[in-house]
Amino acid sequence: MFELSREHEAFRASVRDFAEKEIRPHVAEWDKAHHFPVDVVQKLGHLGLMGLTAPEEYGGSGGDFTSLCVAIEEIGRIDQALGITLEAAVGLGINPILTFGSDEQKQQWLPDLVSGQRLAGFGLTEPGAGSDAGATKTRAVLDNDEWVINGAKQFITNSGSEITSLVTVTARTGSREDGTAEISAIIVPSGTPGFLVEPVYDKLGWHISDTHPLTFEDCRVPAANLLGERGRGFAQFLAILDDGRVAIAALAVGLIQACLDECVRYANERQTMGGPIGRKQGVAFQIADIDVMLQASRGLTYRAAAMRDAMEAGESGAPSVKEFKHAAAVAKLYATESAVTATRIATQVFGGYGFMEEYPVTRFYRDARILTIGEGTSEVQRMLIARGLGLPVE
Repeated sequence: MFELSREHEAFRASVRDFAEKEIRPHVAEWDKAHHFPVDVVQKLGHLGLMGLTAPEEYGGSGGDFTSLCVAIEEIGRIDQALGITLEAAVGLGINPILTFGSDEQKQQWLPDLVSGQRLAGFGLTEPGAGSDAGATKTRAVLDNDEWVINGAKQFITNSGSEITSLVTVTARTGSREDGTAEISAIIVPSGTPGFLVEPVYDKLGWHISDTHPLTFEDCRVPAANLLGERGRGFAQFLAILDDGRVAIAALAVGLIQACLDECVRYANERQTMGGPIGRKQGVAFQIADIDVMLQASRGLTYRAAAMRDAMEAGESGAPSVKEFKHAAAVAKLYATESAVTATRIATQVFGGYGFMEEYPVTRFYRDARILTIGEGTSEVQRMLIARGLGLPVE
């Protein structure tokens, strides 16, 4: 079984302490009010969590990817919505600019994002382009020294908060010789004329997270806002999603841990028929299943994170990109499906109370479902795994 280092476990303890003190006392109220706590999000930056993987020259700590996964797990153990806020801020907001941006773009945008004072969104999904992200219909036409963008994006995290500074979007910028679409990535600053942030979604879960549809109507940005190489936007975003799958797996691990904690506590406290319900095999065995899923999910997740760190460090014997992609898909599939199962078991253990909003397992149940959908559905993960095995799956 993969084990974290002492340093990672010490880091886990510090993040857990923050989450217990700054998030747990308020999370039920925020969830009920659909409140996005800007001050707490910025405190995540003050703690250094937004800049975990960014170089010191931009205000980051130059840490490893495993540390980011630990932080996401611990924040997600208390609240999944703030966990995804952190995951999206780093993985989808900072990483595209850090990985593909020019020196000028990095200097302009990264310091505020890394410090957590500002957020950035990642505009890939569209009304007709979800799992088939290559079907992007948003277009960007180069008019002299400006891109003119028209189209729409949906389900975009951290895209409309009061501290959002930009959204990076994919758009068709032309056609290739074979007739396929040329897709590029372009940085669109918040407040740009023609960039409309639609009202926040009324979601099943993740009530604290900031999520909006976006509309672009003759939105003009400088040609210099092209992120990376023209025509490589789709490939760039797919590379970003590989890391994101592992990060979502870490978020799922946090949720499974939360279910286990709540179930063990409740099964020892709840009295029925002369004793705690935890002595009943029908209850105890279900809780044991949660622990099995937790340990397996955590092992798969941190194995994939360690592979990512080994690749980044250029270690001898480091896995190939193909091996990492396979491990990321396996971790994402197993951990997120397990999280959905764990929340179902948890609400069952709590019985009627599991259906009442005053108990956290109800929020867990609502929050879990999106994990098997966002950043690649379970079906997409199975397709990637099958392809990795050499199967000719479409």
